[in-house]
This record gives sequence, C-alpha cells and structure tokens, in this order.
Amino acid sequence: MLTEVELESFKDNLLDRRVQIEKNLRGTSLELDGMRDLELNDEGDYAAAAAETVVDSAILVQQRKELNEIELALDKIKHGTYGTCEMCEELISKARLEVKNFARYCITCREINEKETK
Repeated sequence: MLTEVELESFKDNLLDRRVQIEKNLRGTSLELDGMRDLELNDEGDYAAAAAETVVDSAILVQQRKELNEIELALDKIKHGTYGTCEMCEELISKARLEVKNFARYCITCREINEKETK
C-alpha cells in the first residue's frame, strides 16, 4: 500500500509528465503545420519532408497514447484505485510504478496481456 506522501509524489510526476507531453504535442503540431507551407524543390526534398512527417506523426500518436494513460492514472488517484492491477486486482509494486507511473498491470499480468495482444 502506498503512503500519502508516495501517492502525492506519483501524482506530481504524472502532472509534470502531462505538462511536458502537452508542450511536445503543441510543438510537433506547429512543426507539421510549418512543413505544409514549405516550398519543396525536388523529389529529394519531398521525400525527406515526408519521412520526417511520418516519424513526427508516430511520435504524436505515441505521446497521445501516453497522455491518455496519464489521465487514467490521475483519475485512479482521485478515486483511490491507483496502484491496483486492472487484471488481478493485486497491488502493483512501488518499483514498477516508479519506472512506469501510469502502469495499469502488475508485472505478471502485463506479460500475460502482451502475449494475448500479439
């Protein structure tokens, strides 16, 4: 069971990460908008811009996914269910939460979940 101090620390980490992701999303969106206005002179310029857009788009998707996970974790903190595995309902280890603040599953259930989704 997490102490109030530990819970508050995880909440602060999640809020800080949320701010960073929102900043990244705004910056990447502005970059993508700027690329649309570029004058591309040849196929090489176009290919380079397209490749960069694909990478930026993949980053946006991943960061939006992480942002959703953070929002879910913050909601769990509010409702007193943070740190409980969604599959087995056992407590998620503090060490795991320190590595991945928005973890939804304990290590065992995460492995099961990953095998099932492959």
